[in-house]
Amino acid sequence: QVQLVESGGGLVQPGGSLRLSCAASGNIFSIYAWYRQALGKQRELVAQITFAGSTNYADSVKGRFTISRDNVKKTVYLQMNSLKPEDTAVYYCYGGLGSSSSWGQGTQVTVSS
Repeated sequence: QVQLVESGGGLVQPGGSLRLSCAASGNIFSIYAWYRQALGKQRELVAQITFAGSTNYADSVKGRFTISRDNVKKTVYLQMNSLKPEDTAVYYCYGGLGSSSSWGQGTQVTVSS
């Protein structure tokens, strides 16, 4: 089974930036996505990207977050700029290929002064 390992989370002040990374072991996925789950809330889609590079974003992060992928390194990134306190959540990487899928273990992002 393909494993996804996230990194890059942490504590940042409002207005700051972070970049999350998610590296896959084994086969590459056709679709990658980042989800997040804030305390007491449901997990929500933040951004997704196809193998060809087509992207989709949640309205709440459009213009601030950018998802990208490196198919050679089998890694997907989430560049997060102009972070807000409401972006605080555990961020999860997701990979999908046909009927197979995998989730990362999650990385905490906290936006606070």
